[in-house]
Amino acid sequence: MDTQPLMEVENLKTYFPIKKGIWRKVVGHVKAVDGVSFTLHRGETLGLVGESGCGKTTTGRSMIRLIEPTDGKITFHHNGQAIDLRSLDKEAMRALRRELQYIFQDPFSSLNPRMPVFSIVAEPLIINQIASGSELEDRVEQLLIRVGLHPDHLRRYPHAFSGGQRQRIGIARALALTPSLIIADEPVSALDVSVQAQVLNLMEDLQEEFDLTYLFIAHDLSVVEHISDRVAVMYLGQIIEVTEANRLYENPLHPYTAALLSAVPVADPDDARNRIPIEGDVPDPADAPPGCKFHPRCPFVQDQCRTEEPALREIEDGHQASCHFAGELALDELHQVQVL
Repeated sequence: MDTQPLMEVENLKTYFPIKKGIWRKVVGHVKAVDGVSFTLHRGETLGLVGESGCGKTTTGRSMIRLIEPTDGKITFHHNGQAIDLRSLDKEAMRALRRELQYIFQDPFSSLNPRMPVFSIVAEPLIINQIASGSELEDRVEQLLIRVGLHPDHLRRYPHAFSGGQRQRIGIARALALTPSLIIADEPVSALDVSVQAQVLNLMEDLQEEFDLTYLFIAHDLSVVEHISDRVAVMYLGQIIEVTEANRLYENPLHPYTAALLSAVPVADPDDARNRIPIEGDVPDPADAPPGCKFHPRCPFVQDQCRTEEPALREIEDGHQASCHFAGELALDELHQVQVL
């Protein structure tokens, strides 16, 4: 992994207006992404995890402007230039999309059912006028082979494939333009466990071969551990902890992260892991609680948490967390939890 940044996201916000009445007056906002900041380094895989509804997908789509963000700065480093993506017009952004590709969660709905595999994979090459004729056919065939499919599949339609095969088609389409960054949005959540491992191994091989950088969005912490170099944990539109994957799993500093890890099933029946309880549901992003957004569900809540919002700060070298008492919580491999 290179230490040079590929993309820097600063205070990213994406709000959706709530409209009511006959005049559709704006009465509030759903704060799907509320001040997210992180850096993606070249060649790394950054895992983005959290419960459903925490803003992971909106973050991924906002950072490449599939959804227009409300505020924030998105800097993409390309050919020695630092490009502010939010300042680009539609034509300039379209030209840059060759470098920014997306793998969608549902491998069926993301593929046009009326197009054969050849047309699906060839479409970005045709639109960007990169190849045509026999060269186009050769490139599409090679892409299909590289993701583990047979050239005979080129004339088939998406309904003729399994979920894993359809996701491989989606990966081939994302690779067609040789991008720098691929945002993989829950790419294996709809697949069987054995197929998940095959797709993850394929993505790791492709990353090394094509020098790819991944933002890997998932809710399955065991999957994220397998593929990620660093992990960022989201809760209610904000990143609450980020560090190297090994450090996060060995020594979580935020109670929410610890609770998520304590809920991961393990194969060892003798592992006496204590479950850290989280009561209630994720609060409404249109009406977030004051102070720390996690405080209504936190088993360690104190008065300061209810009134003062914690900043994402560096607790240890390279390990950030947004918790007032992160330095005072000791988590011994999730077997025991105590406040110092």
